Amino acid sequence: MAKKKKTEEKSVKLSQRHADAYINGAGTVVGEPITVTLEKNYMPYAMSVIVSRAFPEIDGFKPSHRKLLYTMYKMGLLTGARTKSANIVGQTMKLNPHGDQAIYETMVRLARGNEALLHPYIDSKGNFGKAYSSDMAYAASRYTEAKLDPICKELFADIDKDTVNFVPNYDNTMTEPELLPVTFPSILVNSNVGIGVSMASAICPFNLRELCEATIAIIRDPDYDALESMKGPDFPGGGYMIHDAEKLRQIFDTGRGAVKIRSRYTYDKDANCIEITQIPPTTTVEAIIEKVIELAKGGMKEVAYIRDETDLSGLKIAIDLKRGTDPDALMRRLYRETPLQDSFSANFNILVNGYPKVLGVNAIIREWISFRVGCVKRRVSFDLGKKKEKLHLLEGLERILLDIDKAIKIVRETEEESEVVPNLMIGFSIDEIQAEYVAEIKLRHLNREFILNRISDIEQLKAEIDELTDILGSDRKIKLIIIDELKKVSKEYGQDRKTEIIYIDDEPLEKPQKEIPDYPCRLILTKEGYFKKITMQSLRMSGEQKLKENDVISQEFDSTNRAELLFFTDKANVYKAKASQFADSKASLLGDFIPVALKFEESESIVSMVVTLDYSGCLMFVYKNGKAAKVALKSYETKTNRKMLQKAYSDKCELVEILNVGEGADVMLRSTNGRAILFNSGMVLPKASRDTIGVQVMTLKAKSDVESAHIISEEKSSELSKYRTKTLPAAGPFAKDLSDPDQFTL
Repeated sequence: MAKKKKTEEKSVKLSQRHADAYINGAGTVVGEPITVTLEKNYMPYAMSVIVSRAFPEIDGFKPSHRKLLYTMYKMGLLTGARTKSANIVGQTMKLNPHGDQAIYETMVRLARGNEALLHPYIDSKGNFGKAYSSDMAYAASRYTEAKLDPICKELFADIDKDTVNFVPNYDNTMTEPELLPVTFPSILVNSNVGIGVSMASAICPFNLRELCEATIAIIRDPDYDALESMKGPDFPGGGYMIHDAEKLRQIFDTGRGAVKIRSRYTYDKDANCIEITQIPPTTTVEAIIEKVIELAKGGMKEVAYIRDETDLSGLKIAIDLKRGTDPDALMRRLYRETPLQDSFSANFNILVNGYPKVLGVNAIIREWISFRVGCVKRRVSFDLGKKKEKLHLLEGLERILLDIDKAIKIVRETEEESEVVPNLMIGFSIDEIQAEYVAEIKLRHLNREFILNRISDIEQLKAEIDELTDILGSDRKIKLIIIDELKKVSKEYGQDRKTEIIYIDDEPLEKPQKEIPDYPCRLILTKEGYFKKITMQSLRMSGEQKLKENDVISQEFDSTNRAELLFFTDKANVYKAKASQFADSKASLLGDFIPVALKFEESESIVSMVVTLDYSGCLMFVYKNGKAAKVALKSYETKTNRKMLQKAYSDKCELVEILNVGEGADVMLRSTNGRAILFNSGMVLPKASRDTIGVQVMTLKAKSDVESAHIISEEKSSELSKYRTKTLPAAGPFAKDLSDPDQFTL
């Protein structure tokens, strides 16, 4: 007892000595450079915020998004019925322990009802608020219901086939994916904004169909420019994007830049009211109304009243005008002075292999392709491993077929159960895995028929293994799989653009124009650039057309006085005019000299005239190098009377012909070495940008070029069937019977 007491006293004294030493050192300030303190204490926090919260990774998701969607996937909400949002939030806390309110706010933004995403990931029911309103609060999670949207099939495709890495959750009770094996570049499909420490991220959405087309093109040609297929951002709220080629090029190349978005409006003449139905994604209904009221109080007299008429049918801001107000002029002022026109500042800062990088659109697509190639390889490797395992078992079963009675005898005569597998291994020269498989077969299945049925798959398995091995060793075949997946995604989920493109000095609506008289006329263009508009009555009474010496008629169209005229020049410009702005001419007159009338640049001359009434159909630009670009006529339509558009077609190669193929036409090309091909214009897909170089349609031999291109009449197409090609590009046969290149043209 005395010994124990002495030990306790010694322990107390020792503890007191340590405490005194600690107290003596308390309050001592040790000098340390602030850079060292920041590096030790602040930098880990900053990187944790950036990596674990603020920035999306190459699959397009921040950790909070990924944890929520994966939880819903594991709950069976991809195919099942909706469940209460509160249930989803509760289950998600197993992966994301940051509080139910934070999880629900994440869920709200991903929901279809909130209208924040171009392609929502959550199919919602109930009040999820609106992204365009700060006052429309979402209902509590116990009142709303949700499930995964069908597009989420593309997020979780083959996730159970080792396509991505899994890591333990915060308490090591379950695992979650590091990334999702998305089958399309989701990072560029839905907007994503995040603020980290000392850096931020703001990714604008792009049209899914255009993005898939660009990604496929980059897979086939790594040097392809995505801007040729993608017109620019496409926001879920619609509106107008003011086209600025320089800013778009900056975004696609560097990942930084800004695009201007205008609200869309209509004017109700009867009610003398402007109705705004689409607004920029960076503002809200309340901010717009507040600013307009502020301007009205400050002296803007055109506005009588403004109100929010948003309802179940969608967004609407109504502005009542005072009598005599020009609605277009008022909207131009409101665009300048209110958030009805605003800029989205893009900053494509994403995590690549755990580190933040600012990448342009082209670089992000290439990074995603690299990620997806890895996913597909892992999936193929997983399938290959499973099939090899199955083949291995069946090969063991095949050996049993040689002597079923022997197998039964070995099992029956083995005294100890633990010796069954070793005895089977010895008796049939099979390994432990095969012997274990054989030993587990039920007695009723130890017959010849069962075993023959099972091993009949061996040859098919071997063929499948050879095919998968071949795919695994070929990057080209892996990329073809990705291309097929992208085509399916584009076809199933692609939608038309919501944000319309307008040019920098265009207005959302045209101003009222004077009534233009409509009557039939013939439009004539000469090779030297003289233009005549002759009425049909005058044409019937006139004689031979008067032309300048050595000049000839190059194009002739029967149309109306309301026709729109596009004059394409040799400097890749197009000058726009209306037939109505030219006076009626006569056959006895030379007509109007277009280069002077439309103020062409010096030494600029016309290569072709296109006549249209509604900008429907397509133009096909054929180049000497055998390439052809199909561009929709809508690409040349503008909201105001712009006189000239630059980059009307590609100037990278000499132009041979501009063909107005409409909705579809048969086109014949001839080369300088005497070959010809005939194909339908529908075989060439239209491009989004006007100055695209297009695709190869005619394969040319050395030192040969395309010398002519024509639209072939329907009745003559059958006579030229031997030149028709089913695939492009094609070289075509020699055209010895086409001595006159114009004999079959329209």
